[in-house]
Amino acid sequence: MIDKSIATPEAAVTDIFDGATVLIGGFGEAGSPIELIHALIDQGASGLTVVNNNTGSGEVGLAALIKAGRVAKMICSYPRTANSTVFPELYSSGRIELELVPQGTLAERIRAGGAGVPAFYTATSVGTPLEEGKERRTFDGRHYVLEHGLTGDFALIKCQAADTHGNLVYNKTARNFSPVMAMAAETTIAQASQVLAPGQLDPESVVTPGIFVDRVVAVTHPAYESELVAQGMSYP
Repeated sequence: MIDKSIATPEAAVTDIFDGATVLIGGFGEAGSPIELIHALIDQGASGLTVVNNNTGSGEVGLAALIKAGRVAKMICSYPRTANSTVFPELYSSGRIELELVPQGTLAERIRAGGAGVPAFYTATSVGTPLEEGKERRTFDGRHYVLEHGLTGDFALIKCQAADTHGNLVYNKTARNFSPVMAMAAETTIAQASQVLAPGQLDPESVVTPGIFVDRVVAVTHPAYESELVAQGMSYP
């Protein structure tokens, strides 16, 4: 089996290219791979399309990536949350594009993309502005709109523990979008609080099998978005 461990977050993101579509795990700070995102800022890739539940908080993590001007388009469900200040300003001035997707539809689009399903019908968004430009069909008297599966060039995710083969376990709800994002990306990069030798993870606890993971990097003391925001921190 291949040893997928990488020495540093910087080395893990070195080949993310300009214009890439990057799936980033996290629901607020739960499962947000702060160190990988900051390494991506330092790496310099630009013109990115980023898929996430929201647009980050304060001026760290995803919000810092957006503030640095590296993101051309956001695909998300909640573009403005309590501590979201960077994205609304850029969007209102026309400097970043937004594709708004209902949260359940977003999760299913990613899952479908990872499963090789090109499109599906859902009743969500019927009769709203989010239906505009989409195909509508009626099944058993109910209207549905067509949504396309969503994939990425890279996925950046965070887990509680990994082994060197790329098998991952998560800390409770911090798993959120990460398992489906790992399936939907060409290259999945996971940061883990600990990276263990093969056989040290309980196989019954593994959520994301190593077949969906390309690189794992140990971040033993990961930062937490809420703490950084409360301290008024910004990156870089």
